[in-house]
Amino acid sequence: MHLDHPDVYPHRHTYSAASPLRPDGRRRALRIGLGGPVGSGKTATVAALCRSLREELSIAVITNDIYTREDAEFLLRNAVLPPERITAVETGACPHTAIRDDISANLEAVEDLEAVFSSSSVGPLDLILVESGGDNLTATFSKGLVDAQIFVIDVAGGDDIPRKGGPGVTTADLLVVNKTDLAPYVGADLEGMARDAEAQRGDLPVAFTSLTAEDGVAPVRDWVRGQLAAWTTPAA
Repeated sequence: MHLDHPDVYPHRHTYSAASPLRPDGRRRALRIGLGGPVGSGKTATVAALCRSLREELSIAVITNDIYTREDAEFLLRNAVLPPERITAVETGACPHTAIRDDISANLEAVEDLEAVFSSSSVGPLDLILVESGGDNLTATFSKGLVDAQIFVIDVAGGDDIPRKGGPGVTTADLLVVNKTDLAPYVGADLEGMARDAEAQRGDLPVAFTSLTAEDGVAPVRDWVRGQLAAWTTPAA
């Protein structure tokens, strides 16, 4: 240890909660982050939310990949939103770095989208979805970037995930347990997962679903609608 070098450690970025207002004083778009392990269904959740809500809300999406634009290209190929509403961020490092530690690239993308749509004829955005790259159970979003977080896991990843916990599982505003249709084939105990999730999360909500089922996104969509209703209701 070099006690005579107080600056030996790198600077750690910290952010306070983002202002809820646009520069013109109006309420800005609600920002919701989606995190979770690789293959759990984050991009599928984003796609399903866009399809389900795009007729009633003005939505934009920011995806995160380490070195590619793969998730954004998936959304574009499936035409879930017009191309100008989908932006990709290449993090160049572990995904949690760009959503929690140094959020500058994502925050710039968010603010650019807000600015473009606030000045366009279609009007300001209602909702921005920020999808993290696939990460582990420690992935959480900075409150300087998003207003609420969804964490997506799937039963094929192991029914012990809720019991193991981790910040993503225990603190996300909504935990989504996806691919419930696979439970019989992988030996997953859904009732046990529900008990473990409640033990880890207390009163925080958990949605069990299969996004491949007809309207499987319904519990997630309903939660997002509730968040938007609270976001747009003026404080008493």
